[in-house]
Parts: sequence; structure tokens; C-alpha cells
Amino acid sequence: MPKPISAARRTSMAGLLTAASLALALSGCATYDVTAPADARAEAPAAEVTKKDAALAAGKDAKAPRGAAGDGVDCRKAKCVALTFDAGPSENTDRLLDILKKEKVRASFFMLGKNHVEKRPAEVKRIDAEGHELANHTWSHQILTEISPDAAKREMSRLQEAVRKITGKAPRLMRPPQGRTDGSVSEISKDLGLAQVLWSVTAKDYQTNDSALITKRVLEQTERDGIILLHDIYRGTVPAVPGILKELKKRGYTVVTVSQLLSPAKPEPGMVYRP
Repeated sequence: MPKPISAARRTSMAGLLTAASLALALSGCATYDVTAPADARAEAPAAEVTKKDAALAAGKDAKAPRGAAGDGVDCRKAKCVALTFDAGPSENTDRLLDILKKEKVRASFFMLGKNHVEKRPAEVKRIDAEGHELANHTWSHQILTEISPDAAKREMSRLQEAVRKITGKAPRLMRPPQGRTDGSVSEISKDLGLAQVLWSVTAKDYQTNDSALITKRVLEQTERDGIILLHDIYRGTVPAVPGILKELKKRGYTVVTVSQLLSPAKPEPGMVYRP
């Protein structure tokens, strides 16, 4: 899986284009904006900041589900890291949810539709019921930058509708397959009310079932405000999760969902978030 597209914080790709690539931009390649979690928090509207501060002062954060380590956390002050899982649900998801429940951790689940959401509605319901974040990884994992805008919209909207039908709510976050996005994808995401989320930590668990290696890779890359990418569809990943969580806690991290990481900012449709 290629690394996500690199871009400066809250800057347009057009601002980074060299003279050699300018012709491509002029021929129709659109731009898109990228922001880091810390910048999103710093730029949160005053009303959201006031609301967050009041909730924290009252001892409960209205944005956070109850009972997990990240509930009521203020990532402006705490050493936070977001935990995300792509491409499920799968036969491994219930075991993963058992682990997260035991460890009192919430995660963001970027789900696929075909052969996953459509075949495992019970797991989707459980993800939602246990306070995890429902997120969109498209219907069939097509590379959105390589298909038509209409096809890309169907890939995202079909998953939205499937999750809404099961849970009564639609995701607000989307992760483009292989992290590949562009201006067109961003515009479609905006129209559908979806913010895009890339990552800073990958165990490349699609290459190995070695749980110890997966753990090692995650811990070597994790820094404050990071977004960890794992897949609950691979055999070696779920067994690695307890050790990852134990060591992250030991290092002083609070594990949160993506939306908790961004709070008091709210995910902005069309925006690309990446540490």
C-alpha cells in the first residue's frame, strides 16, 4: 500500500507545484487542503472551544462516549493518539471489540461495504453501540483518483447509505483507499459531508502476520497527535493490539478516536486530515 499523499499543513497542493508540474495543474488537476490535528484544534471556532471547555469543566465531555480512557480528554493538553482500523468488519472484529472493551479504548473504524458491512451488520451495530466511530472506506476499495467522479461518488455514498440503514446514522469521516485523493475526491467528499483522514503510523500489516513485528512498527512510529492505521481483516493484527495499547499507555498516551483527536474542532467536510 503506497504512503498517503504528502502535503503541507492547511496548504493547497497548487502552492507546492513545480514549474514542471504546473501544466498538469492548468490542465484540470484540482487542489485540496490538508491540515494536522493540532492545527485543527488551534483553529476551532470560538463557540466550539467554549462548548468544549464548559463540558470539561463540568466533568463530562459531550463529544465523547462514556466509559473509555479517552472520554473527556482534552487533546490540546493530553498526549493523544488516534487508533483506526480499515477494511472491516471481518471475522476478527468481535475479538478486537472484546479487547477494546476490556482496555476501555475507543477507535475509528473505516469500513468497506462489499463483503464486509453488507455481510456483517451485527458487527457494524456493535461497533456503534460500544461507542466507536463509524467511518467510510468506500464500498469496494476502488482507487478514487482512477475512476470517474460519478463512480467515486457511488463508492462513498453507497457505504454511507448501508451504514445509515444499519445504525440510523451516517459516517462523517472517510479514508480514501491507499490514501489516494485529489481535488475532485475532496469536492465529492464535501458534498457528502465527509472529511478525509490519512495517517502517520502504518504497521504494513497487509504484508505480515507477525504480531510482534506489527507491534514493533507501530510503537516505533507513534508520536503525539499521530493517527495509527491498522486492519482488522488480517490474522496478525488483532493479537498485536493488547501489547500496543499496553505500551502506549505506559508511554503516557491517551488513545482516542479521530474526532476526539480533532476536538474542539469538528471534522470539516472535504478537508484532508493528516498529522
